[in-house]
Amino acid sequence: MTSVSRLLGFVRDVVIARYFGAAPDTDAFLVAFRIPNFLRRLFAEGSFSQAFVPVLSDYKERRDQTQLKLFLDRTAGSLSLALLLMTLAGIIAAPLLILLFAPGFCRDAAQFELSVAMLRITFPYLFFISLTAFAGAILNTWGRFAVPAFTPVFLNFSMIAATIWLAPYLSEPITALAWGVLVAGFVQLGFQVPALLRAGLLPTPRFGFHDSGVRRVIALIGPAIFGVSVTQVNLLVDTLIASFLAAGSVSWLYYSDRLVEFPLGIFGVAIGTVMLPHLSKNHASRDRDGFSRSLDWALRWVILIGLPATLGLALLAEPMISTLFQYDRFSSHDTEMASRSLMTYSIGLIGFIAIKVLVPGFSSRQDLHTPVRYGVYAVVANLALNLALVFQLAPIGWGHAGLALATALAALFNAGLLLAKLLKERIYRPEPGWTIFLLRVAFAGAVMVPILVYASNAYPWQTWSMTERISHLALWIPLGFGTYVSCLTLTGLRPRHMLIPEGT
Repeated sequence: MTSVSRLLGFVRDVVIARYFGAAPDTDAFLVAFRIPNFLRRLFAEGSFSQAFVPVLSDYKERRDQTQLKLFLDRTAGSLSLALLLMTLAGIIAAPLLILLFAPGFCRDAAQFELSVAMLRITFPYLFFISLTAFAGAILNTWGRFAVPAFTPVFLNFSMIAATIWLAPYLSEPITALAWGVLVAGFVQLGFQVPALLRAGLLPTPRFGFHDSGVRRVIALIGPAIFGVSVTQVNLLVDTLIASFLAAGSVSWLYYSDRLVEFPLGIFGVAIGTVMLPHLSKNHASRDRDGFSRSLDWALRWVILIGLPATLGLALLAEPMISTLFQYDRFSSHDTEMASRSLMTYSIGLIGFIAIKVLVPGFSSRQDLHTPVRYGVYAVVANLALNLALVFQLAPIGWGHAGLALATALAALFNAGLLLAKLLKERIYRPEPGWTIFLLRVAFAGAVMVPILVYASNAYPWQTWSMTERISHLALWIPLGFGTYVSCLTLTGLRPRHMLIPEGT
């Protein structure tokens, strides 16, 4: 289901690139969309979910149905009130938010005003999508993953429809995307309701800040904000600094980030979503061995999928950007610039995915202070790397790519700290066979590299027609991945080796 959503997300980005390109008004929309989307990832899918699911799992395992339902009702009411107040504040403070998140827009009054207007349209999306994340967390805890995973499809549908059918009728066509985002939030929340009804888990909102379970969730939210959302904080820092760089920098970073988000969203988010309730259950039942085996299984998948994805994104950056986005208002220059940031973003892909797996290793045990501390370290490292890289690379056209590289290195640093802590405290104890597994993966990746290098350099990707680009990319990506899988098979890796161990 996540794959369906991400594939349609590609279609959405192709449509946006084709109709709006990488222009200043596109930058304005991306900032207006990124602010509520950032807050959604920070508070809803980030800190709230990581704080809420372990407490909910505890209620599910140890409390009766009446206590569980009352906890859900009070959490729903308390969350709704907090979100409503936050939404109203965001609409009123829209100019200040744009000034905070994209101060470079002040140089262009028209762009600044346009971004403020669109932010006031998109900000209520935070209310709807946060409640959607709340509903999805409930369903995920009960092992019903399909509906929450499919829900983002409606955002893609709504934005595509707004671009094609609404934009031509508006004086500022780009604002159609903002209206599409708002409509999508309402639809996504509505899509969760039947699934909750069928499961008998639909909350009846009531205020409950005094409830002990709600207080436990609130106490965990604060530390979780940095711990689970460091990547989003770093991406937001990138947007802030990019607003001072050449026009189009925000868009170039967005399109390259979207390609990195594809394997991250399909695999990283999916496995992280499954792991949190799974690890929470292991912890609630005091199964330390099962907890460790689950982490081991997930980390092997991080390496197995993360390495070829990293190599593919880095070595096929220009062919992929050109094939997906270089049409109409998206120029060859935009392709070259977005390719640069894609190459540098991809360096951190394994780190991005690993964070999605490692943070639940702490939050499932209701330890969110450790990820917070390491999150702060990673944000500081990202800022330091930005200062060291961006403005030195900007004169040669790589300033925005320096931002991407800083974020990638900070993600690897953060993942390394989390893993080292789990190993040091023996919460995670690696299973036998890691050395041979890493050798197999490294060998398979090394064999795949020359194939991808040839594919990237042997053809005139930017001057080809759409059909030629798509047909050749559709040939070389499966060929590269097929080579990778064949090498793994020849060296002895079998599907049974990657199944989650029994007893977890």
